[in-house]
Amino acid sequence: MSHVILTGFLICRSLEEADRVASLLPEHIRLTRAEPGCNTFEVIRSMADPVRFAVREIFTSRADFEAHQTRVQTTLWGRSTKGIPRDYVLTEADGQRRYALPGSGTD
Repeated sequence: MSHVILTGFLICRSLEEADRVASLLPEHIRLTRAEPGCNTFEVIRSMADPVRFAVREIFTSRADFEAHQTRVQTTLWGRSTKGIPRDYVLTEADGQRRYALPGSGTD
């Protein structure tokens, strides 16, 4: 079983949008960390550039990662952040590749 690691940035288009994201984060983090197969889930707002959030996720398997993606689409977080640009790299046993989050506006 190989881990799936997602790293990168969620990049808001305004401070107002970033503040809205920040207000939704505690519940999103709590729910995600409770998911089966979630080993690490961190989202940290940049102090130097407050519209950028660094993201780091580690899931036990591809199936766990995909289950997370599916769950998130129906949540307040998923609906509220849909269309916000993301710049993610997904790393699996077979190497790295750019990952466009479904509905993020980058796919």
